[in-house]
Amino acid sequence: MVVFPPCKINLGLNIIRKRSDGYHDIESVFMPIPMRDVLEAVPKLDEGAKGMSLHLSGLSIPGKDNILNNIWHTLSGLRNLSPVNVYLHKVIPFGAGLGGGSSDAAWFIRLLNEMLDLKLSKEEMHQAALSVGSDCPFFLYDQACFVQGRGEIISPLDFSLKDKFVLLVFPEVHISTAEAYAGVFPEDQQRNIPEILLKPIQNWKELLFNDFEKSIFPKYPQLREIKEMLYSMGALYASMSGSGSTIFGIFEKPIHTLPANLKHFCASL
Repeated sequence: MVVFPPCKINLGLNIIRKRSDGYHDIESVFMPIPMRDVLEAVPKLDEGAKGMSLHLSGLSIPGKDNILNNIWHTLSGLRNLSPVNVYLHKVIPFGAGLGGGSSDAAWFIRLLNEMLDLKLSKEEMHQAALSVGSDCPFFLYDQACFVQGRGEIISPLDFSLKDKFVLLVFPEVHISTAEAYAGVFPEDQQRNIPEILLKPIQNWKELLFNDFEKSIFPKYPQLREIKEMLYSMGALYASMSGSGSTIFGIFEKPIHTLPANLKHFCASL
C-alpha cells in the first residue's frame, strides 16, 4: 500500500504563552500543500518475520531514530501488528517548517490502520499522532485547520486558496524548533487568524504575521531578503512557514524562475 504524505504551511502563527509543561500555546492556520513524500508498506511474507523494517531513500534524515519507528512502537501497544517492510522516500526537506516528519507519522498511522484493519478510533489515532509531535495530529485531516494549544486542538475550516499558486523557497539554513522558541517572547495578541483569512488576500501583509520572524530574521537576514524578493516578484502574501526556514509566497500565477542558488517548489492550491 502506498500513500503520499503532504507538507503544510502556516497562515499566521501567534505564540500566545509558555506553558507549565515547557510547551508553548500557539494559534495558527495549517494548510496542506501538495509537495509530498512517498510512503509504502508491504507485508513481510517470510516465515518467522517480525516487526517493522524501515528503508529510506531521497533526502537524508538526521539522527539515528526515525519517527515511523516511534509510531510503530506506539501502535504496537494498542494492537497486534503484522510484520511489514516500510519504504520512505523523502522529498519534503527536513527542519524546514513544513511538518514533513509529522506528516509521514500521521500518514503511517492512517496507512497501518487501513492496511492491517486495526479499527483505530479517531481518538486513538489522534493520541498516537500527538505522542510523536505537536503538529502531527493535523495531518490526520485533509484540509485547512485552525490549530490551538500546542497543536492538539484542531478545528477544520471551510477555507481554500483555489486558483492561487504557492511558491516554497528552501534556503540552506536549518533552524531547530528549540532554537526558534529560544528567541521568542510570547504575547497574548488579539489577532484572530480565521477572521483575517476572510479579508482580501492583499490585506494580509499588514494583518497576518508569523511571530517567529521577529527573532529569526535578525539572526538569518537572508530569510527576510527572500521574503522581500517574493513580494517584489508579485506575491500577494509572503511569510516564513512554522519555525522556518522555508519562505513561501502566494501568487496569482505559477512562478518558476528564481536565482539558481535557491531551491524551490511551486504548486497550485
